[in-house]
Amino acid sequence: MLRYWTAGESHGKTMLAIVDGFPAGVKIETDSIDAELKRRQGGYGRGGRQRIESDRVEVLTGIWKNTTLGSPIALQVINKDHKLERLDDLSRPRPGHGDLSGAMKYLGTIRPILERASARETCVRVAAGALAKQLLAQFGITALGYTVALGGVKIEVKADDFEGDLDRLREVRDRSEIYSLNPAQDDQIKQLIDETGKEGDTLGGVLEVRVDGLPFGLGTHAQWDRKLDGRIAQAVMAVQAIKGVEIGLGFEAAGRLGSQVHDPIHYDKSRTDEPHLGYTRTTNNAGGLEAGMTNGQPLIVRAAKKPISTLRKALASVNMETKQADEASYERSDVCAVPAAGVIIENVVAFEIAVALIDKFGGDSLVEMKARWDLFMKMAREK
Repeated sequence: MLRYWTAGESHGKTMLAIVDGFPAGVKIETDSIDAELKRRQGGYGRGGRQRIESDRVEVLTGIWKNTTLGSPIALQVINKDHKLERLDDLSRPRPGHGDLSGAMKYLGTIRPILERASARETCVRVAAGALAKQLLAQFGITALGYTVALGGVKIEVKADDFEGDLDRLREVRDRSEIYSLNPAQDDQIKQLIDETGKEGDTLGGVLEVRVDGLPFGLGTHAQWDRKLDGRIAQAVMAVQAIKGVEIGLGFEAAGRLGSQVHDPIHYDKSRTDEPHLGYTRTTNNAGGLEAGMTNGQPLIVRAAKKPISTLRKALASVNMETKQADEASYERSDVCAVPAAGVIIENVVAFEIAVALIDKFGGDSLVEMKARWDLFMKMAREK
């Protein structure tokens, strides 16, 4: 089974991801991983640390001549700003962070909790997802993440307006400083971010990820813990500051009639070479998943990110040493990390798709996976 673990603290010397179960025979380009790491550090509203770090991945194990071996792959990102041992502890926990809960859980101090709970850890989750994308590309599967709302302002353009042309979508998104599909709205959002920053406050938003090229049958209905929607939701909710996940129509489906929710099925013999094998839908309210399995339609996942917990306009807290009322501590932070969160969500979703792909088609080697993919597509098309 494909899986990964992360290690490291935000002001430690290094961040690590150990990826296990990755098939042999996949050519790896570190430039594409570095490009995702750079995107994660970008987006309007980021703080000073992003000007210090210039994240690059080092692949320490698991490849030979740029090709995966089937053994564990160690991905490393070095922190230029590593001063963990010199940092003072905090005594005033920040509302919304793990400071108080973590200090009580481990009967210790805040600093170790703060450093590990930091979203800095997601740099290697992005690296693992970018690695997984290079496997997905072998099967024509592509993922794209973008901002659909920020600070309560809805971004007007939807991915469907581009008829699924992910290359065009990517080009438009990359022209936007907030990583949206409507760069014309950037100035409005940037002004909101600037005004919020001057007030010492922070902003959240909503991210969307679209995955195209998915076949039928990734995931399963047979066991609750193997349903793909459940696995995706867990991976996305595990990203720092994410407070809600929905697939397809999501929460809106609860207020509609069934006839306005479920996607009618049609058949078009001329389109049997597409991932849906000719079984077309006029809508995609299910977001590409039914009963925990992909249904040949694009996967649509959205995530709600709360505003960053560290505020210059400090909220009320308690000094844990004196037990007296005080203001929460302040650590260097961003005003808005919504665009960066879209990069993270895109890559954790891509990793879960790769997990499901390997579960379905085997994972020892790329050659075997492709042969099983071709056989399955042939048999499914005949059915």
